[in-house]
Amino acid sequence: MFARQSLIPQRGSIAMTASIAAAGIGGTYCLYAFFTSSKSAAGTPLTFGRSPSFVSLCLESSEVVNHNTKRLRFVLPESNACTGLSLTSSLLTLSRPQGHFIPVIRPYTPISELDKPGYIELLVKHYPNGKASSYLHSMTPGESLFFITALKGYQWTPNKYPHITLLAGGAGITPIYQLIQGILNNPQDKTAITLVFGVNSDADLLLKDKFSDYERKFPTRFRAHYVFSNPIEGSPLPKGYISKDFLQKLNVKPEGNDTRVFLCGPPAMEASLLGTKSWRDSSKSGILEELGYTKDQIHQF
Repeated sequence: MFARQSLIPQRGSIAMTASIAAAGIGGTYCLYAFFTSSKSAAGTPLTFGRSPSFVSLCLESSEVVNHNTKRLRFVLPESNACTGLSLTSSLLTLSRPQGHFIPVIRPYTPISELDKPGYIELLVKHYPNGKASSYLHSMTPGESLFFITALKGYQWTPNKYPHITLLAGGAGITPIYQLIQGILNNPQDKTAITLVFGVNSDADLLLKDKFSDYERKFPTRFRAHYVFSNPIEGSPLPKGYISKDFLQKLNVKPEGNDTRVFLCGPPAMEASLLGTKSWRDSSKSGILEELGYTKDQIHQF
C-alpha cells in the first residue's frame, strides 16, 4: 500500500504489534529470522504463514520504475518457500533510517504473485519527507528489511460476484493490482473486472504493461480505463479525475446486489467517492452513493 498511513486496517492491532516489535527486537533486529516458518499441507514452507512472522529478508534487486517509484525484490528464507499470504494481504515492515533512534513501522502490499516461491516484490513510491520510503529507496542489494507480520485485508472468495469495479488513484494501485492478479491468475475464478485508474501524469501510470497484457489475455473479463490530472502536452489520454461524469461514461453502476466496488487512493479521491461527514458540517454524499451503490457494496482498502 505504499506506506499509506490514513487507510491502514486494524490500526489497534498494528499499533500493539509495532510496540511489541520495537520493544523486543533491540539488538537482535538484524537476525535472519526469529521463528521458523509454518508449512502448507503439502509441506511447502510459508514465510508469513503464522503471525507475527518476525523475519528479515534480503534485498535481491532494486529496479527504478519511474521518477519516484522502485520495484524491490526480497528473497524468502528458503528457495521453495511461498509467502503464505491470502488474497488480499499486506506486510508490516520495520526499518531504522539513518539518524532515527525509533524504528519506523509501515505496511506495504506485495505485487508479486502470492503463491510464487522464493521471493516477494514491493512497489514503493518515494515521498520527499517519507522516512520509510526514503530508507527503502536507499537500500542496495544484499541489505535486509525486517518484516513483522502479515495484515489480512479483504478476504476474496472466487466467483462470489460476477463483476467487480476497482477504483485506484496513484499509489493506491498496489492492493488493487494484487486483487486483479489473484483473480485473473486463478483458472477457477471467472469474475469480470473493470479497472479505473487515476494518476497525475503519464509517467505515473504504474503497471500499465501488466494491465495491457491482462486485457489481451482476458478481453471479455478485464478492461482498464485511465484518467490523468496533468497529462503531458499533446497526450491523447483523457484529462481529469475519477469523477461522477467519467464513471457514468464508463457505465459504472451497481448491477443489483450482486456486485462490489473496491477503492484505494489519496484522501481527496476517496472523500470524493465516499462522501464526507464532519461534526462541523452536514454530511455530503459521495459519488458512489450518487451512482446507486450502498455502503455494503463498497470496500475501502
